[in-house]
Amino acid sequence: MLLAIDIGNTNIVLGVFDGRSLVHSWRLQTVRDRTSDELGLLVEGLFAHSGVVRSRIGAIVMGSVVPPLTGTTAAMVQRYFSVMPLIVDPASNTGMPILYENPAEVGADRIVNAIAAYEQFGLGGVRPLVVCDFGTATTLDAVTAKGEYLGGAICPGVTISADALFQRAARLPRIDVRKPATVIGRTTVGALESGLFFGYVGMVEGLVRRMGEELGGNAICVATGGLATLIAPETGLIEHVDIDLTLQGLRIVWERNQ
Repeated sequence: MLLAIDIGNTNIVLGVFDGRSLVHSWRLQTVRDRTSDELGLLVEGLFAHSGVVRSRIGAIVMGSVVPPLTGTTAAMVQRYFSVMPLIVDPASNTGMPILYENPAEVGADRIVNAIAAYEQFGLGGVRPLVVCDFGTATTLDAVTAKGEYLGGAICPGVTISADALFQRAARLPRIDVRKPATVIGRTTVGALESGLFFGYVGMVEGLVRRMGEELGGNAICVATGGLATLIAPETGLIEHVDIDLTLQGLRIVWERNQ
């Protein structure tokens, strides 16, 4: 069995694969000063609760955008699993051509998302893709019909935008991100909900449309991340939603390195 670990700015997501099937997944809060032993005990607890036998994990693949936790997690893996993890390096071991000016600058999550989207939804090189990840930041990444990673756009995540409004405007309350009943808000909370939600949908639609045009048109849009299921129904531009896209991409990178 394969353990895939995605270390993000907000969450650490773990997934156990039996072959190509994702059989278990968990989400931990990202705490940058956790020790390797703390991480190991958390993982052991998750495994015990789900009935996963640790000794059945034969390989581990990691992708990280949090440098302080990369080494800590790798140390945990070696101590608790006696396995040397494969750490995704966009510049060298993903198997996808990176056309970024400096491939080392691209986050591992963006590349594995692009790989998984191309493998699952790329239609054999017929159409290019735009991959949207609604995480701490919202990223939109362009993949050519030939499977080359071009680059993309990085925007503040919708939760970051909501927090910024609350912190910088003294009379505006903190709100949850959700779809309001109307675009025209008739209360302050309603107006905030409308601006955040429909404003975000409009931003995503505009970027997807413009990136699709630069890709030559007829691009497939794939969405992932925590808010994907909330945003995707509001726009016809997003054709596919896969919440486990990053874990699937990690699995594919591991397979390519065998």
